[in-house]
Amino acid sequence: MSLPATRSPELKTNPSHMKFEKLRGTFGYSLTILSVFIILLAVISIYIFVFSKGLSTFFVDKLHLWDFLSGTEWNPTRSEEAGGPVFGVFAFIYGSFVVTFLAAAIAAPIGIGSAIFMTEIAPKWGRKLLQPVVELLVGIPSVVYGFTGLTLLVPFIREHIGGLGFSLLAGVIVLSIMILPTITSISVDTLLTVSPEIKAGSYALGATRWQTIWRLIMRASAPGFVTAVIFGMARAFGEALAVQMVIGNSKRMPTSLLDPGSTITSVITMNMGNTVPGTLENNVLWSLALILLLMSTVFIFAVRLIGQRGRLMS
Repeated sequence: MSLPATRSPELKTNPSHMKFEKLRGTFGYSLTILSVFIILLAVISIYIFVFSKGLSTFFVDKLHLWDFLSGTEWNPTRSEEAGGPVFGVFAFIYGSFVVTFLAAAIAAPIGIGSAIFMTEIAPKWGRKLLQPVVELLVGIPSVVYGFTGLTLLVPFIREHIGGLGFSLLAGVIVLSIMILPTITSISVDTLLTVSPEIKAGSYALGATRWQTIWRLIMRASAPGFVTAVIFGMARAFGEALAVQMVIGNSKRMPTSLLDPGSTITSVITMNMGNTVPGTLENNVLWSLALILLLMSTVFIFAVRLIGQRGRLMS
């Protein structure tokens, strides 16, 4: 017995509804284009402004670039009879790089090790316990880190290690704690992207859990680990308040980790409010800001390059 053919009802199109949908699509497309334009305009404006202010030191005030970068004496108030103000920023650049790289050297193995424990070793309750702790460290304000270091770390270094307490070592320890959650979080995300089939195949071939982690998972996650460390270094290099509170803010060239020092960010935050726009000292501070901007750009391109190489290797 054959069923009678049923005729589907004709779809009625509403011209006003179609026109509304078209206008809504056009509006959404225009809004996204406007958002991209605003972002590009903001980035370009920041770069143009910082470059124009930072380069004024050399093109307007005629300060020699090599003397600026390699000089170790900072004396904005030196009289004209004594040769005029002198601005050597090598001690600040040196302090920034020392605390950044040493903080990354301390935080990287701890952060990566914690990520491996959370994803490959600990039971589910272990990750549920550690993940909120890492997120809590991310949410702590910089001033709290700095004040804690000022109250606990600086006296401890002064009484048990030596020196004044205000030192590069104090800055390194504070920064290493600050960037630890960044490295841990990115490392966890990297480890979670490793295919379970790869680990299952390793176990099927008779490898132990540690052999699988060391020879397979860590090698597959190496680009992500490097990206995590670079992101941590980028945050450490640009950190100002916490470091300023514990490093001592000395304008002299430090000779050991127990000596007080300064970073580029601490010099900018301490002196920018006390300078007159357009003066030599103000332009010098903008030149330091330009160095920070260039270093941040280097970190960003390094992360993109590592990410591209990681995708090609996978």
